[in-house]
Order: sequence, then structure tokens, then C-alpha cells
Amino acid sequence: MLITVLLTVLILVICAMLLGIKIIFVKGGQFPNTHVGGNKALAEKGIHCHTSQDKEAENNKNLFERLEEIKK
Repeated sequence: MLITVLLTVLILVICAMLLGIKIIFVKGGQFPNTHVGGNKALAEKGIHCHTSQDKEAENNKNLFERLEEIKK
């Protein structure tokens, strides 16, 4: 049982080192930006992250909502 736990911990440490190899060994290294907002190809197509699209949708009001604001 102890051997299994130690082997598991060793495998996890090796995996963490391999995932962070660019961060650890390259000066100024960083993980790639995988967020939708950081993707240039999607930005050219007009696709943004859902939070940006939600804010844009909140700012767009239909005619009924505009009339309700005028009445107030």
C-alpha cells in the first residue's frame, strides 16, 4: 500500500514538472492563452467570450424597453 501511494505521488510530481517545463526552464515563460478572448482568429470573425457578448446584449434594448424608459 505504501509503495502504491509513493508511486502515485512520484507520477503526479513528474506530470506537474512536464506540464510546467516551459514555465520553469524558459525565462519569461508562461502558459499559452487558451481563452476565447485571446484568440486572434476568433476575434477576426467577431466571436468574443461569453461575458463580453452578454454585456453587449444587455446594452442592446428593444423598442418596448426604450419606450418604457421614456415613460418613467
